Amino acid sequence: MGKIELKSKIINDDYTKYVYETFDIQDNEETLTTIDYSLGEAKDFEWNIGLILGSSGSGKTSILKKMGELCSPIFDYDKPLISNFDWLTPKEVSFLLTSMGLSSVPTWLRPFHTLSNGEQYRASLAYMVSKANDGEVILIDEYTSVVDRDVAKTMSFALQKYIRRENKKIILASCHNDILEWLMPDWTCSPQKGGALERGDWLRQGRPKIKLQISRTEPQTWEHFKKHHYLSESNNKAYAHFLFEWNDKPVGIVIVSPMPSGTLKNAFRGSRTVVLPDYQGMGIGIEISNFIGGIYRAKGCRYYTKTINPALGEHRNRSEYWRGTPDNGKVRTPRKNKANYDSHWQSKKRPSYCHEYIGPIVEGYEDLLLPIKEIRNK
Repeated sequence: MGKIELKSKIINDDYTKYVYETFDIQDNEETLTTIDYSLGEAKDFEWNIGLILGSSGSGKTSILKKMGELCSPIFDYDKPLISNFDWLTPKEVSFLLTSMGLSSVPTWLRPFHTLSNGEQYRASLAYMVSKANDGEVILIDEYTSVVDRDVAKTMSFALQKYIRRENKKIILASCHNDILEWLMPDWTCSPQKGGALERGDWLRQGRPKIKLQISRTEPQTWEHFKKHHYLSESNNKAYAHFLFEWNDKPVGIVIVSPMPSGTLKNAFRGSRTVVLPDYQGMGIGIEISNFIGGIYRAKGCRYYTKTINPALGEHRNRSEYWRGTPDNGKVRTPRKNKANYDSHWQSKKRPSYCHEYIGPIVEGYEDLLLPIKEIRNK
């Protein structure tokens, strides 16, 4: 069992004299705080994530500092976020940020100081995780102390996926118990429980399920999401807009358009799918896309998607719920008589992931597909 003693000499004055006389303090020379901890057992088994858990002032930071030096991220406010990771290749940074739940591409091009609290925290985690040398234990203090609690949960789930996939080691100190089921640590240590290392299967039972609410929404809702999409911010107001919320907070949106083709009858295409940065990293985008496909299939419609997002496209390539179309993985060839040929096709040089949804139907939501005027009048 390790023991940390924090001593501090008291500089006495009239104020400290008042404390002694009023509260019967015996020692007027120094203060002493003792913190017990025992992390030696962590050497006896394989682990990736450790959590030092306790209330403010319990000694979490002192224990963490015994493990090594704490890293602090340093961002250049004049550079785009992605350019601050110059020890990695551009492709590696893209993978890192996406893995940490910061997959909003426009966010990568903004300076750090313009990001939201949740985005800044994820970016800081990505910085500290990627700066660690091979075999080095990553140490993070005050984990999730400055973010919304739902954001803390999604962030924890994204972080643990990345740490385990890359087989890294990280120890975090936090005063929040609500992250346990989402972070799924291999061990915990609580100074308030004597500092003993605790393990248990309950820590690795998998994250809780979340329940989203869906509603048909007005086109103006797109204003809340548009800056997080990698394509143009413009959007057709005649398209169907579906809003997804968690605990009464907007999480994601799916926008659906009729298929721009006369060859397919009763066919629709997902025009935009956006999950807000605070809720990325849990697969919400995949699930809401599947859900909308299931609703359209329940109405006897065919539902298609097209994206250049590699993570989403490769997932659909592997999924039994999606079938690649003949254009899947191909670079579109422009028609030379098309207006604005050069500018319109400048961004069409990469292969697109093109799929049709063939997964389960989702019944009971038929009213959401009614014309928006009919929904307004209900």
